[in-house]
Amino acid sequence: MAAFSLPRWLIPRQGPGPNAPWCRTALSREASLDGSLQEISQQLRGVGTADLALVFVSSSYASDLPRLLPLLQQRFRASHWLGCLGGGVVGTPADGLSCELEQEPGISLMLLGLPGATLQPFAIQGDALPDLDGPAEPWLALLGDPDPRAAHSMLLLIDPAFPAINDLISGLDYACPAAVKVGGIAGQHSARHGSLLLGDQVLSGVVGCLIGGAWGIDPVVAQGCRPIGPVFEVEQAERNVVLEVSQNSRRNSPVAALQDILIGLSAQERDLVKHSLFLGVGRNSFSLDSSETKEPTAFLVRNLIGVDPRNGAVAVAERMRVGQQVQFQLRDATASRQELRQLLASQGDRQAQPLATLLFACLGRGQGLYGEADGDVTLCREAFGTLPVAGAFCNGEIGPIAGGTHLHGYTASWGFLVPRADSAAPSARVEAGG
Repeated sequence: MAAFSLPRWLIPRQGPGPNAPWCRTALSREASLDGSLQEISQQLRGVGTADLALVFVSSSYASDLPRLLPLLQQRFRASHWLGCLGGGVVGTPADGLSCELEQEPGISLMLLGLPGATLQPFAIQGDALPDLDGPAEPWLALLGDPDPRAAHSMLLLIDPAFPAINDLISGLDYACPAAVKVGGIAGQHSARHGSLLLGDQVLSGVVGCLIGGAWGIDPVVAQGCRPIGPVFEVEQAERNVVLEVSQNSRRNSPVAALQDILIGLSAQERDLVKHSLFLGVGRNSFSLDSSETKEPTAFLVRNLIGVDPRNGAVAVAERMRVGQQVQFQLRDATASRQELRQLLASQGDRQAQPLATLLFACLGRGQGLYGEADGDVTLCREAFGTLPVAGAFCNGEIGPIAGGTHLHGYTASWGFLVPRADSAAPSARVEAGG
């Protein structure tokens, strides 16, 4: 008889010791701030002092944002507070069933006890960034001069008004190349203050937290698309415009290549092309490794933002280069579910058992993609049971693809909080609400 093993989230946990890691969560959908605080307090009765408190707030509370952290800090104790406003929030209430609140009031709070972890929050204010061609030290100074070898994970939250997001992400990769970076762009609002929460302040710019020691983040980035047609190579490109592609030595314009693909698609797929067509841009086409065992190309899904009917060229939301591999992609609920199930199953097979997870999801996902509520967190429950989830619906999601950190759209960027294999982390205690 074949051996059978339980999923890791079903394996009974050992009883918590005095220094055991723990997670407590609460979620309120009350329309008033006072009502939300009262509900959260009821769900988190008896909670101890946390190492890290993560707060995600829907945009309906924008005018109350400066009051929120001081009021929460009167009720709960934590060494560090971090969070942001979102177009919606993701959270886990007292019943342990995580859910997604879209376009409705919501406050999601996650309190974490992380013995053995090193936590270094940071804020980047102002628009000036160091030179990407200069030394790494000015970038590290923005983060409080951490040891880049010790910072193996980073939570990153960015105000939507910040002007140089891609340069920022590239600079942080340069400064801390070993740190996995997960996060998102906060929600838009009309109030005069920023969208970010750090300590007891509301800020604009950038906030985040470097994580080292016994705990880290495992990233899962679900782009929600499936490829159609062959992989092409870019033959001619100008900035973000692809003029010519080739496949098996046959050259064509991108539009002509797509027309050939349409012939083999179903009627439903051809209908999707009208409003859900994207381009996958290869990220490892320039590897110097010529061995036959190198990994296949990973594709970064990007918007198609224009077509030139005169020459069949397409404009892409990414700077393009000759020699890059590209592939057309379709986005739909079926493809998104299938991709996320596979990614979460792979994460569940890893040795480390997660304590909790964070979800930064595009505003274009949720019910607009799946046709029903809680599409992403339902798939997470299938893979991990009642694992606590917190997060926000974002204007752009941050996560790694093919060894580099990127700003995404229409994506679910997950960050699973896991014990580090090279650190002795105690058994965890996970509780949702009270």
